[in-house]
Amino acid sequence: MRAIEFQEYGGPEVLHVVQTAAPEPGPGQVTIEALWAGVNFADVKARAEGYRVASLPYRPGLEVSGRIRAVGEGVEDLWAGQEVAALVDGGGYAEVVLAEAARVFPLPDGLDLRTAATLPTVLPTAHALVHEVGRLRAGESVLVHGAAGGIGTAVGQLARAAGAGAVYGVASSDAKADYALKYGYDEVFRPDTFETDVRRATGGRGVDLVLDPMGGDTLRRGLEALAVFGRLVSFGNASGAKPWRAGQGELYAQGRSVAGFSVLALAQSAPDALRALTERALRTVCDGAVTLPVTAEFPLPDAAGAHQLIGERTSTGKLLLRTTD
Repeated sequence: MRAIEFQEYGGPEVLHVVQTAAPEPGPGQVTIEALWAGVNFADVKARAEGYRVASLPYRPGLEVSGRIRAVGEGVEDLWAGQEVAALVDGGGYAEVVLAEAARVFPLPDGLDLRTAATLPTVLPTAHALVHEVGRLRAGESVLVHGAAGGIGTAVGQLARAAGAGAVYGVASSDAKADYALKYGYDEVFRPDTFETDVRRATGGRGVDLVLDPMGGDTLRRGLEALAVFGRLVSFGNASGAKPWRAGQGELYAQGRSVAGFSVLALAQSAPDALRALTERALRTVCDGAVTLPVTAEFPLPDAAGAHQLIGERTSTGKLLLRTTD
């Protein structure tokens, strides 16, 4: 089978096609004949700086969709030929992918394989940010960094469906802002002025919920954009900055709170909770509350092209690799 690997860290050019034997499932595992693989910023960080890479060579890819090829000992309720999506701990850029059965999700009726590949990381994350962790209530306001990305696209729609009073986004260009406005956002601000823009838009009050994948100074500034009793949820550190901490001095005076979420960490620590979250999230697609557009797709051998596009920070929505020619 074909797969994409890198043997050293660097730019997109370090990604290479390799021919290798297809994996076989062990106990509690399945193999999937992958038709589509999602491309994420985490894959780019893995290639460039070793994010979550245990050793080299490494095969990136966190989410796939396709048909089950074989099931391992002890696997129930999954069978060969079944159409599924899966969240994997690397290895998704391949024609056959090994997955833990607990992170494999049968597709509901009406959900096609191409769309399904966009969902395993993005949609559970977006659902958790709005509901389980962010606990957005009807009438409240929310500010979302990275509004034009895959997660931002889903969050804008979920927040609107939840009855948010106002949905504000942050994006780095006019093109990204125009894109985000199509997916639930009322206004989209620039990264360097978002605190001032929030105060203007809310009459000085601030927002009830801030969702931040950037980290660093953006996280600190987001805390200052909160209303009294506001909540901030950190779900990444795309800036690469050193972790910034909030303590009693920042939180006590106005009853603010800070929380965090990682779908990959949840998959490790609480797979049953991940499965329940993912099932809830998938229903929002089947119900029509969320659409997640694929804005670019690449053949598997051109994974470098997908990484180049993400690395330029100009992409919107979701990028996919297709394994079939």
